[in-house]
Amino acid sequence: METKKAVLVTSFGTSHLDTLEENIAATEKAIAQALPDFTLRRAFTSSIIMKKLKTRDGIEIDNVPQALARLVVEGYSQVVLQPTHVICGEEYEKLCSLAAPFAQFLKLSIGTPLLKTIPDYWNMARAICTLTDEPAADEAVVFMGHGTAHQANASYALLEYLLRDLGWERAFIGTVEGCPSLEQVIRRLKAQPAIRKIRLMPLMMVAGDHAKNDMAGEEPDSWRSQLEAQGYQVSCILTGLGQSPVIRELFAQHAKEAADKL
Repeated sequence: METKKAVLVTSFGTSHLDTLEENIAATEKAIAQALPDFTLRRAFTSSIIMKKLKTRDGIEIDNVPQALARLVVEGYSQVVLQPTHVICGEEYEKLCSLAAPFAQFLKLSIGTPLLKTIPDYWNMARAICTLTDEPAADEAVVFMGHGTAHQANASYALLEYLLRDLGWERAFIGTVEGCPSLEQVIRRLKAQPAIRKIRLMPLMMVAGDHAKNDMAGEEPDSWRSQLEAQGYQVSCILTGLGQSPVIRELFAQHAKEAADKL
């Protein structure tokens, strides 16, 4: 009997249908192409997003236990679970905990987020340099990460350090819910008075609510508005990481590494 294998690509999720296709679906496709012998499945971890998609659009997406249980019932015996997370924080630990009970029914291999090993950080730093042009002498690129209270929040500092090591001296990473905050980024921007222009870009899988509202929104507390209030000329790039073929390939490589462990 042929062994049935599946790859379950797990994302936090988004309720923005455009960015769902451009980022999450595109990444799922890249992973599926890297694992042609595996059936592709999708799961989200945000119950709020799943409920909104079902109520508003009639789109039903499994959570992780539902998706894994479905695979067991359908006779799959080997499963790669590949997250689309950036850091190994709370969401990744939650994912591993949700999947753990199914190890008694499946041969399960869990892939890692973009940032775990030192080579991962170098790969990610080089990938970021392909997302947008290197800032000019009077310009800075400020990336918006999500941030977390988890110790993995330190990932952003290391990533920025490596960007500087690659020559991007005016690249800054701030976070919405962690450290450094926008206020800390602004203080560091002020230390370089030659900078008059700011390019804002999300350092997140999708360009969803955080990117469209917290980063680029019209409200006075958005990053764009706060930076403009400081006298900077601000432009916004509303693309998620999943729109980058280079980033998608990094996720696909992590999924292949997980498959090799089965």
